[in-house]
Amino acid sequence: MNQTKSKIIALIPARLESTRLPRKLLKRLDGKSIIVRTYEAVVETNLFDDVIVVCDDQLLVHEIEMKNGKAVLSNKNHESGSDRIAEIASELDADIIINIQGDEPFIEREALQKVIDLFQHPEVEVATLKKKITDIEQINNPNCVKVVTTSNGKALYFSRAPIPYDRDQLGHATYYQHIGVYGFRKDVLLKFTKMPPSELEMIEKLENLRMLENGIQVFLAEVNHIGISIDTEEDFIRAEQFISASKME
Repeated sequence: MNQTKSKIIALIPARLESTRLPRKLLKRLDGKSIIVRTYEAVVETNLFDDVIVVCDDQLLVHEIEMKNGKAVLSNKNHESGSDRIAEIASELDADIIINIQGDEPFIEREALQKVIDLFQHPEVEVATLKKKITDIEQINNPNCVKVVTTSNGKALYFSRAPIPYDRDQLGHATYYQHIGVYGFRKDVLLKFTKMPPSELEMIEKLENLRMLENGIQVFLAEVNHIGISIDTEEDFIRAEQFISASKME
């Protein structure tokens, strides 16, 4: 019996104002805004039945539509990107929703394919990514979210603290950074975003802990490389340098 192919839609939550880098999604990288570069990178993977930017401001909608892209305006008053995409996802004919942040102009097909592939397993309700890290500053940096998983990739815990804790300082611990690209089964996304913030989530300020505390099955695939996420002025400069270096190759 043939299995029905899942309908997979990519939603890109886009918020105009940003604390660390004001209006970053409209900043130009080699003539194109960050949000347009992200949208085009996702479209070019050819992995999705549709790609939609979910915006909190008409300026962002206009920016995407000027490039013949697809964008919708959501409610401004959402606490997170997950809440923003859930508003739109509820009206979509889709089985799986992939949430890609608007500040990922270098997102790669391989990483997104790995998220999608996890849904071949029926127990997977949420899929996301991890990357091995060895830099001690990153390991100790609370802005770098760490994750520990079971041997088959099921998330045990996410934390801003270095986990696992190397009690005897033997140097054998392996650390993984959580990469914030999420895939949701549509019904799970809608259920999750209706749940109140959980205790661990409020302590660590990590919404993925709400998933774990409510028994949602989160699985992670490992990637070796991830593009530059643009969160700060330093990230933006690195992105400009990357584009300049690519032109010279």
